[in-house]
Amino acid sequence: MSASEVNPAQRLALRLVALLADLRLAIVLLAVIAIASGIGTAIPQQEASSFYIERYGAHPWLGLLDGNALLQLQLDHVYASSWFLALLAALALALLLCSWRRQWPALQAALRWIDYSQPRQLSKLAVAETLSTASPERCLETLAQRLHKQGWQLNRQPHRLAARRGLVGRVGPLLVHAGMVLLMLGAAWGSLGGQRVEQFLAPGRTLELLDRGGSSQLTLELTSFAVERDPLGRPEQFRSQLLLQNRASAGGSDSPEQPAQQAEISVNHPLRYRGMTLYQADWALAAIDIQLGKSPVLQLPLQSFPQLGEQIWGLVLPTKPDGSDPVLLSLSSEAGPIEVFDASGGSRGQISVGGEPLEVDGLPIRVHGVLPASGILLKRDPGVPLVYGGFALALLGGGFSLVATRQLWAICEGGGELGRLHVGGLCNRNLAAFAGELPDLLVDL
Repeated sequence: MSASEVNPAQRLALRLVALLADLRLAIVLLAVIAIASGIGTAIPQQEASSFYIERYGAHPWLGLLDGNALLQLQLDHVYASSWFLALLAALALALLLCSWRRQWPALQAALRWIDYSQPRQLSKLAVAETLSTASPERCLETLAQRLHKQGWQLNRQPHRLAARRGLVGRVGPLLVHAGMVLLMLGAAWGSLGGQRVEQFLAPGRTLELLDRGGSSQLTLELTSFAVERDPLGRPEQFRSQLLLQNRASAGGSDSPEQPAQQAEISVNHPLRYRGMTLYQADWALAAIDIQLGKSPVLQLPLQSFPQLGEQIWGLVLPTKPDGSDPVLLSLSSEAGPIEVFDASGGSRGQISVGGEPLEVDGLPIRVHGVLPASGILLKRDPGVPLVYGGFALALLGGGFSLVATRQLWAICEGGGELGRLHVGGLCNRNLAAFAGELPDLLVDL
């Protein structure tokens, strides 16, 4: 089809394909995706809308974006946002078009044998040598044997030969592009089809995970939880002992149960189980066992008080039967002590866990224990196999790309005193090394 036969729509399509297949566009898209990923790392992701309004309302992010702006720009879920997925799709399309227009034709050209039959053709190559010999045919045969022993592919013709080595280097860029596209598909699939559940569990409590059909998929029970602290009392490590009970199939409540499995998770040591990953994400104080006067021991829930400081929990407790004269019990550790404040904020003393009671307005208050809770983050990412596979494929392609593709031709000319063997070659990288290797192939010919 001539240029005059291309209509405006086809011309526009060809220009668009050429633009998308431009390597410079792929580099720009990679840079934008890297910047977006950095933003997604700097801003907490997938929190409640109120979190961003409260956190960035008075102090906008970078002094520019408040909570409402972050939500409108979908910066609260960068990796699942429409614009980030559009960037991934554009980069994947650019890589596919680049492979189709550039790398695939280059591989096809490398697979085709080029037959040079005239010595003057070899003299124009990047590396060329001419040997004067009385037996050019014998020298050609010796050269062919040497090339064959060194792993070169040969194509013999009368009075000449062609050889090549390192064709796998031409496959490398295609594998890199395919791996990156596979990686992006896995990332998009994980963002759209993944699950993320974060739950605080107290020892003895269970978490029921359901599949999309509403059937029980996994029962997670926290059997024990421990906070390891340094000599100054600061948390160093959190450990959760879990009991996992899952059904053999997703067939509903009648599905047979498999034996329960015990496992432990801690910070930086997650558990991978049946396509899910369980992380030790955080910790909290769930409840307090308290006795008021001669009452039975009551287990009351604790709530967080961020206005009092980081990792402060407590509860408001009335000291009169009619609910008047409340006091605030606050603590920052399961080991105590428990600080007691009256309604005006004045300190009324401390209570030791398991120690003597503190009398407040004639009411003895005793704390028998504090129940910590483990913050467990469960993630299911169906795109992980694709991400790992794409990463492995890209690494493999990167390794192949380091292999230099070398081509060599040799032509016999004349015989006797006028006999010559003309040798020339090409190399797509490290031409100086190839130029130094060629004399070693021709030595003693």
